Amino acid sequence: MAKRRRRWRRQRCCSSDPPLAVAAAALLLLLLVVVTAAPVVDAAAAGRHVVQRHLDRINKPGVRSIHSADGDIIDCVPRHKQRALDHPLLANHTVQTQPSQMPASASLLDRRQQLSRRAWQTWHHSGHCPRGTVAVRRTAAADVQRARSLALFGRKKQMRSPLPAPDVVTGNGHELTMHAIGNLRQHAIAYTAAEVYGARATISVWAPEIDEANGFSLSQLWILSGSFNGSDLNSIEAGWQVSPELYGDNRPRLFTYWTSDAYEATGCYNALCPGFVQTSSRIAIGASISPVSSVGGPQYDMTLLVWKDPKLGNWWLSYGDGAGGLVGYWPAELFTHLSDHATMVEWGGEVVNTHPPGSAHTATQMGSGHFAAEGFGRAAYFRNLETVDADNSLAAVPLDAIQTMAEDAGCYDIRKAYDDDDGRGGWGAHFYYGGPGHNTASCP
Repeated sequence: MAKRRRRWRRQRCCSSDPPLAVAAAALLLLLLVVVTAAPVVDAAAAGRHVVQRHLDRINKPGVRSIHSADGDIIDCVPRHKQRALDHPLLANHTVQTQPSQMPASASLLDRRQQLSRRAWQTWHHSGHCPRGTVAVRRTAAADVQRARSLALFGRKKQMRSPLPAPDVVTGNGHELTMHAIGNLRQHAIAYTAAEVYGARATISVWAPEIDEANGFSLSQLWILSGSFNGSDLNSIEAGWQVSPELYGDNRPRLFTYWTSDAYEATGCYNALCPGFVQTSSRIAIGASISPVSSVGGPQYDMTLLVWKDPKLGNWWLSYGDGAGGLVGYWPAELFTHLSDHATMVEWGGEVVNTHPPGSAHTATQMGSGHFAAEGFGRAAYFRNLETVDADNSLAAVPLDAIQTMAEDAGCYDIRKAYDDDDGRGGWGAHFYYGGPGHNTASCP
């Protein structure tokens, strides 16, 4: 009897094992799914949180927001609450609302003004920012997400490279590598080497076609000082650019850039990091420019002036003519070599070629996409090249003081000239530049 009872107990025990095992297995599987899925959900949420925190740092609250027809949102941010003042070097900085002095100009009237017209900004058709604010293009989450990383968002790649690059030895002994990274960046530029305190030029505005999503094409001026083959290069830059990666479209946009360490850790485009102090409620850095030039049609251009305030040492930017076009300034505290003066000025175009070595060259256009020889109405131009001297006076740059350079003239080229029209006004020192990039005749 006892044996049968023990046998019955063993049978009863064992007969319940399968349901328990199934339940245990199901519970284990559920836990495995939850544990496996949770990090994916958490990682995505964490990513969105990181992007939002970055946007909160960039996009300061505005007193008014303007929705532009091109899709931009322009926020009118109180001047004393702008992003620039978050820079640790500007903790005790007092915003300079006006330069102490504009550069004196001896320029004559432009006899060809009727042939070119002023390009302005698209958002002006939709509203305006009140006095005491600065006009700031709002950065969207999609802008950040297009970047290769959060650390690289709004920044140029490091410009130095161990790869060979065309060198130009300037009159003052500087070795200029033209910022080339092997085949990655290509230029068509004019430059002058001297002790300068600013520069001005009038630049035609185009909408060049971009071949790759992470490519760009720009036209700008550079104010430079420091070592071109070291890590202490100081650079102030302004112009227009087309960059689908940075802005999400193919419109030309006003931009600024700065670095005090050869693009390694400091500086950025526009107001995407602290640094450039904006003073204008009328001009938004990063906003699109319109109208633009067309081949055989109207030519639109913009005038940029960068100069060092003779009293406070800040480097000011003006867009257009006169004090009404003041945009803001790069504070002297940001720089080492440029706290004194610049040693070189460059004007011209730059594109990035992201095609792998051995493949076809990029078809990203520079300027209008046409070569310099095609001239006015077809090729892009810089005209009335001037520099600012130690007396805060603008002077035309002599043609023989300007050197030109293009890494591959079969893809993009440049031609300089001088036009003074016997003293009646003209384009002074100027150049045409640009090209189509890839073409079967000269740029395979």
